[in-house]
Amino acid sequence: MVIEYDGTNYHGWQMQKNAVTVQEVITKAIKKITSEDVNLIGSSRTDAGVHALNQVANFISNCNIPLSKIPNALNSVLPKDIVIRDAYEAGMDFHSRYSAKGKRYKYIIYNRKFNSPICRNYSWHISDELDLDKMVESLTYLKGTHDFSAFKASGSSVKDSIRTVRDISLRKNDFNVEFEIEADGFLYNMVRIIVGTIVDVGLGKINPIYVKEILESKDRGMAGKTAPPQGLFLTKIYY
Repeated sequence: MVIEYDGTNYHGWQMQKNAVTVQEVITKAIKKITSEDVNLIGSSRTDAGVHALNQVANFISNCNIPLSKIPNALNSVLPKDIVIRDAYEAGMDFHSRYSAKGKRYKYIIYNRKFNSPICRNYSWHISDELDLDKMVESLTYLKGTHDFSAFKASGSSVKDSIRTVRDISLRKNDFNVEFEIEADGFLYNMVRIIVGTIVDVGLGKINPIYVKEILESKDRGMAGKTAPPQGLFLTKIYY
């Protein structure tokens, strides 16, 4: 299934004991329409407050509902902030997470003096002027295959921190500064830490070339703070 959701009201994708998550809500919706307890597997474990335009999830079902009817059936019982955009039949060897060949994210920064009441749940408000040229320059050091240990959350248990960034860009659209990144995979909080670091570049706190030094250091303590979750969107999964 291809899923779009507003993550504002959820504690991320993954099921938790004492919090409402997107995975839990969809799993319960599937139970309502199929009477089956399924194992819903998501392609990306988005954090609390993070949004998705093209989350992918798979499950095994023996229900008799025609495939073309499943999105409508699920959407009829899901809350308005979660929508099943499409459904496909996949082989038994398909795994929405481990079969993925790459992912793409967008992060939106709202750059004006005062925040927007409309955009506040979908962007990070930065009131000071940002130097976009310096921010774009800093991105050049991140493209390619590198050890991104400096840009993963402290305490992450992932042993292999090497990832390949295929595309990375920054552009301004009115008050929105839109950052996009595509890679073969991402470390925990990698996108948000990169954004927090390049914002420091844009604010003049660090020199663009220092991003190269941060990368080579493999030291999380040298990078910027983790950007808040509400500006992050999962936009594409590649298979």
